[in-house]
Amino acid sequence: MPLVRIDIKKHQDPTHAKRVGQLIYAALRSAIGVPENDNFQILAEHDEHHFIFDPHYLGISRTDNLVVIQITLSEGRTVDQKKLLYTTIAESLNAELAIRLEDVFINLVEVKKENWSFGHGIAQYAL
Repeated sequence: MPLVRIDIKKHQDPTHAKRVGQLIYAALRSAIGVPENDNFQILAEHDEHHFIFDPHYLGISRTDNLVVIQITLSEGRTVDQKKLLYTTIAESLNAELAIRLEDVFINLVEVKKENWSFGHGIAQYAL
């Protein structure tokens, strides 16, 4: 169960954030096998005063089209699976929405399965 948070600068197209989310969900399904309907996303658009980043950190040139993606998911993926996920997300955003590869910032947060409750106050994945 991934929980995906997507942060972007306010975009003139009101459907842009949702389209970004759809591509990320498709990448999660294809790259790491996330099940159908396991789609929980928080989409946030910010003005220039509330979206702050270094445009050159680690020698990567970023623009105002930066997409910050934080994915919280259960632990257990291999490094190769994570690399495939990063590549799949970046390449699909580039191909479909012309977002530069340099403007795709991804952070994975892995948690133990017992750290999820999907409703009813129950830890559904706890053994």
